[in-house]
Amino acid sequence: MPRTPTGKRERHKAIVEVVRTEAIPNQEALRGRLRKRGIQVAQATLSRDIRELGLVKGADSNGRPHYQVPGEDSPHPAALQRLLPDLFVSADGTQNLLLLRTLIGGAQPIGAALDGEQWPEVLGTVAGDDTVLVILREARHLRSVRDRIERMAGGRP
Repeated sequence: MPRTPTGKRERHKAIVEVVRTEAIPNQEALRGRLRKRGIQVAQATLSRDIRELGLVKGADSNGRPHYQVPGEDSPHPAALQRLLPDLFVSADGTQNLLLLRTLIGGAQPIGAALDGEQWPEVLGTVAGDDTVLVILREARHLRSVRDRIERMAGGRP
């Protein structure tokens, strides 16, 4: 079934409204809330919507993760500079693979932010809940990318 731009805009509007008014911990919960509003969306489409909207996972006062709409005043709301100091734990790698460890719930926003940076050394990322696999174009980039990420996280000068 082809998507129309109007359908996508309406879906994005509904996603933002739900995330602003409820603590949504994961994609499945968000799909459920959208379904209650009569919006059926595939998991892959919802993942793309979340990335396009720049939603990030934050934590409530009890430390429970939930999606947040980034501030309207921020030019690049999911920037690594904002996320890494709070979510990054460690980095290690071999050859052209760099594994980032994050706090629980931190991997997807960091992976999306890293993809959004479009660093020429990075081919792409695969994010789980607390790990991000960064696939580098060449093994020679491992040290410089790891060091840059660690500096951004505040781990090294």
